[in-house]
Amino acid sequence: MIDVFSETVALSEAERTGVQNAAQAALDSEGRDGDLTILIDTPERIQTLNRAFRHVDAVTDVLTFPAWEGEISLSADGYLGDIMICYDRAKEQAEQYGHSLLRELSFLAVHGCLHLLGYDHMTEADERVMREKQTAILDSMGVKR
Repeated sequence: MIDVFSETVALSEAERTGVQNAAQAALDSEGRDGDLTILIDTPERIQTLNRAFRHVDAVTDVLTFPAWEGEISLSADGYLGDIMICYDRAKEQAEQYGHSLLRELSFLAVHGCLHLLGYDHMTEADERVMREKQTAILDSMGVKR
């Protein structure tokens, strides 16, 4: 199950469904199953958690909190982890890149889900792999730039 919610942002049903569908497409693309939660939140809350958990005192577009440590595996109850998306940052980036807010929210959901599945972009090679996967997933959904 993929839960998408927000206590601070009024998400449209299209945004909520789009984010949920994007995360499911990411799981499907990897042949994976599992539960996760996606919280759409404010810059202030994202910055607070970024500072607390990553020691980076800045707003970011997406944060992930895997339920696993070390080797990637589902938790005993099948839970993969949590994704937080900054709604305001998503709006800014959508405008900057010239595409819809729904496309940016979908991209961030896919990006976060791939992190929960163990992908990262710390090296140029890893970044290329992750970028290609993100593009393929969004293309398969018909979500284009």
